[in-house]
Formats: sequence, C-alpha cells, structure tokens
Amino acid sequence: MNSFLLYDQTDKLMDPPYYDAKSIIQDLGLKALFLSAAKEVIYEESGQVKKIGKEDLYIQDCMRKVMMIPLRTEEAIKYRQDILRDFLENEDLIRSLYEISSKVLEEWNKLGRGVMEKMSNSNPAAKLISDIRVISLLTTHLHMIRDMLEERKEKLHSHGLRSLLKRLKEEYSEEREAYVQKILTDIDFYVGDRETEEFGGLVVRPRIVLECGLEEGLKFSSLRLQEVASQNKKFYKPGGTIDKLQELKNSRIPDSFSTVKEIAIRDQTTQLEFQVVSYLIGSVASIVSDFGPFFDNLHLQSAFYLGAVNLKHQMKRFSLEYCFPKVCDKDRLTFRELKEFVMCLEQRVDAVGNTCDMKHKMLLIVTGANQGGKSTFLRSIGIAQVMMQSGLMVTAERFESAIFPDLFTHFTRREDSEMNSGRLDEELNRMNQIIEHLGERPLILLNESFATTTEKEGSVIAYDIIKALNEIGVKILTVTHLLSFARKMYQECQERPDSDIEFLSAERLQGGVRTFKMIQHAPELTSFGLDLYEEIVENRGK
Repeated sequence: MNSFLLYDQTDKLMDPPYYDAKSIIQDLGLKALFLSAAKEVIYEESGQVKKIGKEDLYIQDCMRKVMMIPLRTEEAIKYRQDILRDFLENEDLIRSLYEISSKVLEEWNKLGRGVMEKMSNSNPAAKLISDIRVISLLTTHLHMIRDMLEERKEKLHSHGLRSLLKRLKEEYSEEREAYVQKILTDIDFYVGDRETEEFGGLVVRPRIVLECGLEEGLKFSSLRLQEVASQNKKFYKPGGTIDKLQELKNSRIPDSFSTVKEIAIRDQTTQLEFQVVSYLIGSVASIVSDFGPFFDNLHLQSAFYLGAVNLKHQMKRFSLEYCFPKVCDKDRLTFRELKEFVMCLEQRVDAVGNTCDMKHKMLLIVTGANQGGKSTFLRSIGIAQVMMQSGLMVTAERFESAIFPDLFTHFTRREDSEMNSGRLDEELNRMNQIIEHLGERPLILLNESFATTTEKEGSVIAYDIIKALNEIGVKILTVTHLLSFARKMYQECQERPDSDIEFLSAERLQGGVRTFKMIQHAPELTSFGLDLYEEIVENRGK
C-alpha cells in the first residue's frame, strides 16, 4: 500500500538533493523556517494568537529533508500544491493523519518492532502475541484513516488524496477488514490481556473444535480445524469454592478431562493453541507487509504537510499574504509584493515587499545604497524559489519562476577557524565547485561575491566569471558593490538592444532615506556609504 502524497508514482525521495544544500540553508537562513514549521500556532477563541507550541523535532527534520530535494517538473509541483490546498482547507485531517501515524509507529516500537523478529526462534509464543497485537494496531488505524477520508471526500479535490482513498478502499476493503477482524476476535483468547477480575468479572477462554479420524492405537488422522472462537466466561478465583465446584462438575461429564491438572495434557493443549493461532494469524499476516511501510511513509509525508500548514499560520500571524507560485520559462522571473519570509519570522514583523517583472532576462545585477535591502531582496527570491520547488506557497501576491533543480548560493562569508586559506581563495574555491556541478537548469545567487579583495581586482574576477556563465545560458542573480564591474556590464548592455541583462538598484530618497525597494536604475558610481557615516555620527551626538 502506497500513500503517494509527495509524488504521484513513488513514496521514496528518489530525486537527488541540491548539490550544496548546506550552503543554501546557511545563506538563505532556512533553519529559522524549518523551526517555525515545527511549531503549532495556538489561537484563542477570539482568533487571536494565544501561544506558540513547542517544536516537533521530527517535523523540523522532515521539512529540511523534503525541501532540500527539489521537484523537477511543473506537474510534480502542481500535484503537491493541490494536496496542500486540501489540507489547508481541512486542517483537522492533516493533524489527525500525523497523530495517527505517530501513534502507530510509537506503539509498534513498544511492541518490539524489529526486536521480535530476532526473538522468533527463542520465544515463538511471545513473537506470535506481538504479531497479533501489531495486526490489531494496524487494522484499527487503517479503519480510522479510511473513515476520515470517506467522511471528507466531498471536500477533497486533489488527485493525491482522492487516489489515496480509492487505494484504501480497494486494498483494505470492508470485506478484507471483516475477515481480519473475525480472525482477531476468534483468537482473542491467546493474547490474554483481559484475564482479570476487572473485566466485568469475565475471563476470555478458547473454544477450538477439531474434526479427525482415528487410526490404530487411537492416533489422529485427517485432522481438520472446524471452529475457533473466544468465549467470555465468568471469572472464578483459582482455588476458591466456586472454582472447586466447577471442577467437580466438569469431572463428572463423560469424556471430559482437566487441561490444568494434567501437566502432559496441559502442555499439549498449549502447543495445540499455539499451532491453531499461528495457522490463523498466518492467513492475515500480509497486513503487516502490505501496510507497515504505509504508516512509515505517511508519517514522513504528513509531517511535511503539517509543517506547511504551520507555516501558513506563521504567515497569518505576521499578516503576510501568500500565493501558490506558477512555473514559467527560464528567462522570466515575475513577482508582486514578494517579502523575505525568514526575516519576518526572525524579527517578528511584516517586511517591505518588492515587485519585479523580468522578461527575456538571464542575468540580474542589483546595485545601490548600502543597507538598502539588496541582500534581503536576493534572499527573498532564493527562499521563494526553494519553497516553490518544494510545492509550498510563498510570501507574495504573485510569484512566477522557472524550475531550477541546480540551485546554488554564493554569499560572502565571515572569516572563521574552518577556513584554511584567505577569504578570496575560499570564495574562488566555492565558485569552482559550483561551476563543476552545473546541471542542465542552473540558477546561481551571488551576494557580494569577490568583495574580499580590491574593487579593481574583484571587478575583473566578477566580470570574467559572470560574463562566461551568462554566455553559456546560466541564470544569475547578483547583488554587488563592485561598481566597475556593474558599469562595464551596463555599458555593454546599452550597446545590445536584445540584451538579456536587467539592472536594479536599491531606492534612495533625498536625504539618504532608504525605502528598501528595488527599482530599475543604471548602476551608480557610489554606494552612498557617507549616509551611514553621517547617521552614526548623528546618533553618537545624541
């Protein structure tokens, strides 16, 4: 049985992850996103946020694992988006699926999942009891999942969830369920959980009817099982008066004997019960192999969607609009009021949104004032791209981009103890790794790259590398203070009316006020660092 909630045809995370997922997570600050996805937003009855729940480490890990494996087709993205839309409209369903799968796996582990298989030779009776309890556990919760989906089927529109319900009804049909439940009811006596006085004064006892012939020496032949059932009988304290009277009554019944007092008969009876129950449970044992992996897959997949639902509530918490992105051609990138989601999560505020419409462009160069929001702008695109390629919604009114499974980030790094060479050498080594692993559809995000050397040398390096990558069709978005490089690219662009290069600049109003908006603008000859100097001096004077 397959759940198929992440992909249409497989439950496995088959596609390769981003080449340098660690850098993507670090440069885009995605740890904060994974952490927020792992926390439930709890509301008051009035609709106000009451508190934020504790992080679920499993959800956090699943979000990281799934989001670092990009979807590679528009169909795969739409498939996941449609399922997420259903869960956003039916939040109780995704929370129940996650809770059920978590409970099943937790209880299964308590029953010795994996351990009992190793103990089967040393203690077959214990293994048999464990198998019965596992089958009962799986079937009980399969019934619950099937009923939940059936009750909500009119509200479910995605192919993924409708197909899941269809498969459940086919592979765990009511007929199959009835057969399994009858077997479990008939052999209930073997588990022995109810043999207590507290259970309504009753005790569960077996009724086993066999048909056989007799050969010479009163040996059985043609042994056939006719009936097995569990019977509730009144519980009498062993050794008590009523128990002794019952034994006396049974002893006077012709052709009857005690299976308790006669040790040899008792051992044979125990063995007979074991063989009968083993035979019956063997007829339904396929439940474990058929549906055991289903709960493993459902646990991971429901964790991802529950994390996505939690992110939606984080967006609501900070009044962020969101949309489901659309796929377009690789030379186009368009969005309206795109906001940097991670910054909103970390600073717990709304953010300035940016609007952009790049058509027939493969290189974006962003320049402008220091502290003008350029790096934030670049991160907002990178975060949205990763979320889109995970099938998630993004914090924008509209977002359209191509699919770039070969996504790379190259952000300037602070010098630390892990660096074995100078910062420029470290930057060049990372760029070399990116170039060596370019795939068919690469996107590179460059943030202040090659700024660790002089402006002149950095501009030469940036020009040579970025120009070469642009000529072979690599899409590049770069934020830079290397103004010589930017001006040279702009001059060449002016000479080519069909240029595929776009230039944006961080808006700066009179008096040095930053709006954190990116506007179409030619690269200027300054980053307005004096604005920051004057601001620092002014603040010190106060």
